[in-house]
Amino acid sequence: MAISVKEITQWRREIANKPGTLAGTLAPLAEAGANFRVLMGYRYPGNESKAAIEVFPISGKKQMTAAERAGLNAAEFPALLVEGDDRPGLGHRFATAVSERGINMSFLVAQVVGRRYSAIFGFERQEDARAAAAVIKKAAAKR
Repeated sequence: MAISVKEITQWRREIANKPGTLAGTLAPLAEAGANFRVLMGYRYPGNESKAAIEVFPISGKKQMTAAERAGLNAAEFPALLVEGDDRPGLGHRFATAVSERGINMSFLVAQVVGRRYSAIFGFERQEDARAAAAVIKKAAAKR
C-alpha cells in the first residue's frame, strides 16, 4: 500500500465567530492563488464567540504575504500529513501504533474520498511528530 507521510506547517488564525470572517480571511489568499489541500474552520467548544481557521499549504512569498495580511500565522505545533489508499481498520492501527509508542496527539483530522484517505496528525513536540511518522509508516505496511 502506498503511503505518504510528511511534516507540514499549517497556517492559523483565531477569529471572532461571526458571519463573514471565514470569507474575509480567505479573500486575500484566493487573490494570491492559494489552492488548499486542507481548510478547517471551527468554533471553540464552550466559547461560542471564538473560532479558528487553519489552512495548508501556504507557499511562496506572494501567498505568505497574503496569509499574513489575512491575519494567519505559521502554526507552532508540528503536524504530519498522511495520505494513502484506504482500508478498514487503518485509523485504529495508526492510533494504536502512536499510543503504544507513548506519543500523545494534540489533534487528528481525517477523511476518506473515494478509495483514498488524508489525515493530519498534530503534536506538541517535533520529536513526537518524527517518532509518530515512523510508527505510522510501519502500521500502514501491516496487513
